[in-house]
Order: sequence, then structure tokens, then C-alpha cells
Amino acid sequence: MITLKKNSIKALLLVLFLGLFTFISCAPKQLVNTKVNGKQVPVNNAYNTDNEIESFIAPYRKHINNDLDSTLAWAPVTFTKRKGKWQTNIGNLMADVTFTTADRLLYAREKKHVDVCLLNHGGIRSTIPQGKVTARTGYQIMPFENNLIVLALKGEQINDIAAYFIKGKKAHPIAGMEIVLDKQNNLKKTMVQGQPVVADKIYYVATSDYLANGGDNMVFFKEAVASYKMDYKLRNLYIDYFKTVDTLPINNTKRIIIE
Repeated sequence: MITLKKNSIKALLLVLFLGLFTFISCAPKQLVNTKVNGKQVPVNNAYNTDNEIESFIAPYRKHINNDLDSTLAWAPVTFTKRKGKWQTNIGNLMADVTFTTADRLLYAREKKHVDVCLLNHGGIRSTIPQGKVTARTGYQIMPFENNLIVLALKGEQINDIAAYFIKGKKAHPIAGMEIVLDKQNNLKKTMVQGQPVVADKIYYVATSDYLANGGDNMVFFKEAVASYKMDYKLRNLYIDYFKTVDTLPINNTKRIIIE
């Protein structure tokens, strides 16, 4: 009897082992990549011998081009960043348009007004030629995915903006602010909305999210005490503005003043 009992236990263990082995062997196998190969496949006529691809995309291209090239407004002169030491006509236009839109949005959401708008000279990637202004114009002057943002800065950082202009000597688009220099380019005073800057006062500055993160070495933006995302791409802002006017305005108001 004892021998029979031992044999029964052995048989039971064998059955359990075989069952477990069968279960494991039937379970889905976990495959792991050990090597990845890749190659470049050129897109050329070798894959389009019957112009099938071209025929497929042609109507879409035509539709997009019609949308991009429809006249939205008229430019009475060429707006360019190539003329002007401290400011340019295209910079003034972009700063003024951005300021106005940001002020409207910020007040609607936060009941606060924008005091200053600052963009960067390098962010203007094209001119606006004299003549018709289109949606394509918006993509050309602002091809980046930069978004509008408003930052709350203390007066100390507003003074840093003035120092940034003096050091870099570039025509960065600016609105709502005047930087007064002497003939040796030394700072005499900084004005916001016609009033001297107060060091501990909060000012609301409209700019791009790229610059807000310290882009173009505008590190003073990183000292912001608050920020307000407007969820609005600058490119779309300009295109929407073009739709609202018949003729682009020319504003030569001095923002950097030499006394």
C-alpha cells in the first residue's frame, strides 16, 4: 500500500509537470527585436512612371494654391526688415498687429491690458512685396509654429529689454515702449505707454512662446512672474488681420529715439 501511494504521488506530479509544460509551450511567444535595418527610398519618377501620384494630388494642390494665393489685402509699399537701423516698417507692422490682438484677447480672458509687444528681428523670414497680400504671405513672413503668449514682467525686466536693444543693435519689432538714447547710444530713459518705467510695477508683454523660453538670448523673459497662453499661432494672427483690412497701414512712429 505504501508503495502504491508513493507511485500515485509520482504519477500526479508527472501529470502536473506535463500539463504545465504543455501550457507554457502553447503560450504566445514574446518576440524581441535584435536588429533593425533601414534604407533610403528616393521619391522620384521611378515610382511614378504613369503619373498616377501626380494625377492624384493635382486637384488638392490646386485647391490649396487657390486658398493661399487669394488676395486678402493690399500693400502700398514693400514691407521689409532690410531698411532701418533701429526699426523697420515690417517690424512696426507686425508688432502693432500683435500688440492689438494680444491686448484684446488678454482683456477678454483676464481683464488686463497689454503694455508692450516685443518680437525678434530674426523671426521675420521674408518681405511683404508691394501689391497683393495673401495667406501665403503670412506663411512666408512667419513659417514657424510660434504661438502668442503674454508674460507679466517687472519694471526691472523692462529695463533689461532696453539694455538688450542697446547691446544687440538690431531692429527687433516693438510696440508700446519707447527707448530714448543719446547720440552715443547710451540709455537716457525707458517709457511704456508714455510713462517712465517703475522698477517694481508689473507690465504685460506680448511675445512668442519661442522668445518666452529665452530664445534669441532674451533671457529676461524667463524672469516672468506669470504667463498667459493665448492659443493663437502668430502666423494665423497675421493672416486673420490681413482679412480685416483693405490696405496695410504704414506706421513709422519712433520706438527707438535718438536725442
